[in-house]
Amino acid sequence: MQELTHITLFTVAVAALATVLILPFGVGLGWLLARKRWPGKTLVETLVALPLVIPPVATGLILLKLLGRRGPVGGWLHERFGVDVVFTWVAVVLATAIMAFPLLVRTARVAFEGVPERLEQVARTLGAGRVRVWWTVTLPLARRGLLAGALLAFARGLGEFGATIMVAGYVPGETATLSLSIYHLVQLGRDAEAMGLVAISAAIAFAAVWTGELLVRRGRT
Repeated sequence: MQELTHITLFTVAVAALATVLILPFGVGLGWLLARKRWPGKTLVETLVALPLVIPPVATGLILLKLLGRRGPVGGWLHERFGVDVVFTWVAVVLATAIMAFPLLVRTARVAFEGVPERLEQVARTLGAGRVRVWWTVTLPLARRGLLAGALLAFARGLGEFGATIMVAGYVPGETATLSLSIYHLVQLGRDAEAMGLVAISAAIAFAAVWTGELLVRRGRT
């Protein structure tokens, strides 16, 4: 029971931390894609969407090559600070964040596209600056969609497996999330225990997605 509690809490903590880390970048990029036209926009949209269409293990392999001791980023961190990323909880958070990022950006973009530009223009004619308009008009009107996007990213993080298994592996007490533990238990033939983790994972994800859907529907009314 103690191990089960640890795995569940660790998974929730990883998904929550990953969501918090990508939230400002996802919201900012979603706003840029919804409101601005700039060179290379299509390229950025394509790069952001890549984790959704390429195999998650491919994303994990790329991260492994970048963050490993022989990689450009991981090698620099190891030599400069003596820090290793792969096969640690940090790698789990990074893999989860990268896989959840496209969903957050897409949802944020839709949320900002749903904000009438006319209201922003009216606020500017009344003397409000761009920053003030964003904080007092754009953000409040898009908040339900943004929160729904954050919940969707959180739910995606709960079920992350492919990229995580490549860059973090299964290390009991260190990188063991619900999805990795389910796979490990099935490999050992302990299907009944694996189904228990499946039930927990499904319940948490269902609650997150259901709440997000409620927010989106209320935002449309």
